[in-house]
Amino acid sequence: MGLFKSKKPQNSVYVQTRAKTAHPFYPLQGYAPLRTPELSVYSALREAIPILDAAVCKLIRLLGDFQVVCKDKSMQEQLNEFVKGVSVGPGRNGIRMFLETYFDQLLVNGTAVGEIVLSASGKNIAALYNAPLDHLKIKEGKSPLECVVCVENGNECKPVKNQGLVLLSSLNPDPGKICGNSLFKSMPFISEILLKIYQTIGVNYERMGNLRFAVTYKPSENSLDRANAKERAQLIAQQWSEAMQSSEPKDFISVGDVSIKVIGADNQMPDTLVPVRQMLEQLIAKTGIPPFMLGLSWSSTERMSSQQADILTSEIDAYRRTLEPVILKICNMWLRLNGCYNSASVMWSNINLQDEVELAKARLYNAQAMQLEKKLENGGTI
Repeated sequence: MGLFKSKKPQNSVYVQTRAKTAHPFYPLQGYAPLRTPELSVYSALREAIPILDAAVCKLIRLLGDFQVVCKDKSMQEQLNEFVKGVSVGPGRNGIRMFLETYFDQLLVNGTAVGEIVLSASGKNIAALYNAPLDHLKIKEGKSPLECVVCVENGNECKPVKNQGLVLLSSLNPDPGKICGNSLFKSMPFISEILLKIYQTIGVNYERMGNLRFAVTYKPSENSLDRANAKERAQLIAQQWSEAMQSSEPKDFISVGDVSIKVIGADNQMPDTLVPVRQMLEQLIAKTGIPPFMLGLSWSSTERMSSQQADILTSEIDAYRRTLEPVILKICNMWLRLNGCYNSASVMWSNINLQDEVELAKARLYNAQAMQLEKKLENGGTI
């Protein structure tokens, strides 16, 4: 296919989207970087707020499994072996594993890039590669409906030689834009407030939980006491320090007017339950995941939980529609390279057991309705 040199060993493969040495200055006209500055903010948010990381992992798990079906039944068994066994990295095999990383990248960055890596002979698919976005750029092709993925190479950005091997997906792109929008878009403002509350809680507990004492010595009106006030204060400070540093409880005995108070004891910790919940509600609403699935025991009725599960099902279906073309492109290319010109189709598993129950009820109700209709057509009564 013109991509491989004859001097290369037969067991080598070539990854087009791998990182290369880049000069810091190169022409940027017409190119859109896939790793924009705000994406580093999204990665930091995911690391700073565990519930966001849990939401991404939960969506990946809820995506469910799938089966690729070929019209040519003689190729079905080989296709199944390819779907389960294709290499996607060290110790990782199968399109499902590739899709998990690809979907993770799509949710966090809004754009995901992968590559179909051909064997040295170019007659089969050797592996699937998840490409990092740091060194990639994207630009429009000959028409606004086409895009070209480019790789930094020296002091310029060159298009990938074989665009047909590149996998590209965008999540909810704006009109006229090639790159998609991250799931974390519109979250930084709310997250900043939430992190300030968490940081304040930590500081307050450090101040109030780790007690600090104020020891005050007031000398009497006696001239002798006033003359020895400095020495007595130093002695009290020394004895108090020894008492606090001791691993065993000790009594502190002093003579004169000595008062001991806990610093900050009169202040009360502000109630953070309401503001924290308000911020979390905004973040969780953006992910589309019901709160109870993230371990939040907020008040919810059984009917409300069922409706939230139905909404989540529609969210997962939308993500599946975004990822399905990637699966079909990989499998159809494998079929073509193996001499089969029938197209493949993707059969997704039901999201959860509740869907199975609802589908079974629907089939039961339809069967009962058909029996009643036939009975009425034959002159019977209900």
